[in-house]
Amino acid sequence: MSRVSMFNSPLLLGFEHFEHILEQLAKSGGDGYPPYNIEHTQDNRLQITLAVAGFFEEDLKITLEQNQLIIHGKQKDEPDRVFLHRGIAARQFQKKFVLAEGVEVAGAQMDNGLLHIDLSLPEQDRHVKQIKISSKKSQRDLKTISGTEIIE
Repeated sequence: MSRVSMFNSPLLLGFEHFEHILEQLAKSGGDGYPPYNIEHTQDNRLQITLAVAGFFEEDLKITLEQNQLIIHGKQKDEPDRVFLHRGIAARQFQKKFVLAEGVEVAGAQMDNGLLHIDLSLPEQDRHVKQIKISSKKSQRDLKTISGTEIIE
């Protein structure tokens, strides 16, 4: 069975990379754990906040691989603890965020069971570039000398 590409229009050139990113996101699943917020904090700043109750800093790992921000959490097993009821999730997770070109991770901090990751957005340059049009001479270079057409 062939699959239909969203980017198969002849007007969309060079977007194969985006199609690959969308495929990766689809494979990562729609798991809602841990819950998270994305907040626009300043003109060129974003903050991702993940609710990671029960996780310590050493249980979490944040990596930036190409343009993907990956947050991985895994708690250490504590066999000496006996729970009568366990309502706080303690499963491992991996959350991926695809970052646009130029977005930088400014830092990360833990605060009361919340992991905050600060992102810095690039300044948008609005410049117009004029493209020079040059003429392409045909194989038969025509020249005009005093009103007479000469073929070389």
